[in-house]
Amino acid sequence: MARASEAFGTLDIFVSNAGILTLDTIDSYSLEEFDRMVAINVRAAFVGIQAASQRMNQGGRIVLIGSNTAIRTAFPGGSVYSMTKAALTGLVRGAAIDLAPRAITVNNVQPGPTATDMSSAHADLVKTLIPLKRMGEVSEVASLVSYLASEEAGFITGASLTIDGGYVA
Repeated sequence: MARASEAFGTLDIFVSNAGILTLDTIDSYSLEEFDRMVAINVRAAFVGIQAASQRMNQGGRIVLIGSNTAIRTAFPGGSVYSMTKAALTGLVRGAAIDLAPRAITVNNVQPGPTATDMSSAHADLVKTLIPLKRMGEVSEVASLVSYLASEEAGFITGASLTIDGGYVA
């Protein structure tokens, strides 16, 4: 953040897209993996919001990338991941209130299964679970992020918006 603001001045937009997924059932999940997932999926988002907001003027935009698993844990071994993504929904609501006096909006995009290198191996299985019968495209998620970063979205804050082809409907 410091280097970006030195090079370009104040920040207008911050997108937090860091995250990891480690699967294991709750009865055998290691404390070390738990701490690692919380550090990357939750703490990093908090630190990012804090650092970005300190370098933003009025009307800045902050967007986190969460997951639709914040709403529905649909597979064994996903409890810790789901918990970290659910934590982002609370963080976004609170940060939106804290930063509202400066007209900085804070929102959370919750993608479902999206066609990426990580998830493409499971595409056939996932498609059976999604009412639209396909995985999301990266460009569709990016379009929602772009909209939330725009002036047109200036009245949306504290929201967690799910983009998952109807998976959690």
